[in-house]
Amino acid sequence: MNDEIGIPSEITREESNWATFCHLASFAFFVIPPFGHIIAPLILWLLKRHDSAFIDEHGKESLNFQISVTLYGLICFLLFFFVIGLPMALILFVFWAVCIIYASIKANDGISYRYPLTIRFL
Repeated sequence: MNDEIGIPSEITREESNWATFCHLASFAFFVIPPFGHIIAPLILWLLKRHDSAFIDEHGKESLNFQISVTLYGLICFLLFFFVIGLPMALILFVFWAVCIIYASIKANDGISYRYPLTIRFL
């Protein structure tokens, strides 16, 4: 363990930063709705995936989670007609934001992270 930066010695600070950016890029949803949360991590992952296995892992994990959340959001939209869709959408939104922040912290610490409730597409 590298005591100066608190990450495992085999993961560089640059790798952990790019892995963190792969997760935080999902907040592009607020800049480019409705698909910024998929496009921004996809671009980062495509640009940096060959540089490091750690970045590749986190980029794929972020994309899988964003695609999964999009599908869950579509289900919530369909359930709006049955009144339960709005509370489910609000819960999904909070879950989405908390998971992204937690995954970003883990990536910054140089730790692998698997999002819960994620369908593995990549």
